[in-house]
Amino acid sequence: MAAAVFPDNTVLINFGTVDRLNLLEAWLRGRGRWTEAVADEARRSGTFVPALQGLEAAEWLGTPIEIDDAAAIAEIERLRRNVFGGRTAKPRQHLGESQTCYLIKNDPVWAGSWWLSDDTDANEWAQFQGFVTRTTVGVVTELVADGDLTAVNGFELLHAMVAAGRENIRLPRSSRDLIS
Repeated sequence: MAAAVFPDNTVLINFGTVDRLNLLEAWLRGRGRWTEAVADEARRSGTFVPALQGLEAAEWLGTPIEIDDAAAIAEIERLRRNVFGGRTAKPRQHLGESQTCYLIKNDPVWAGSWWLSDDTDANEWAQFQGFVTRTTVGVVTELVADGDLTAVNGFELLHAMVAAGRENIRLPRSSRDLIS
């Protein structure tokens, strides 16, 4: 695994919706990181996903990474609007993805970091850039491989996420698909 792993808010919500952030935290093994925009998204998501309330205080994602360099901010805005489709009228739209991808692509401190997201288009762009990406299903598959979940429990967990309204998860056909 990479030195740092950046979960997107989609993944945090997926695990938070079923009250299993502990699984994500365990899988990250102290390598979780996030940007200020993702931390802000998670904070706002805490109004409808109670498990996300106080996530910043838990500290397992580290201190939110702030980006204050003018050139970096301009490039992040370019990514947000031109790559991820963020609109001018919605300045927070896709900001977390843009900040995270900017760091992984341009900051030597974070080069080689992994990105966790269930945004298909954003993942495709990141993979084209050479990033290692994982989805919620990928994390659950690795939790099964590590012995932290059985394949049946992982399959049930993913179905519980979808039943809770998380439509961004591509469900495997059976629990056997979670065995690598």
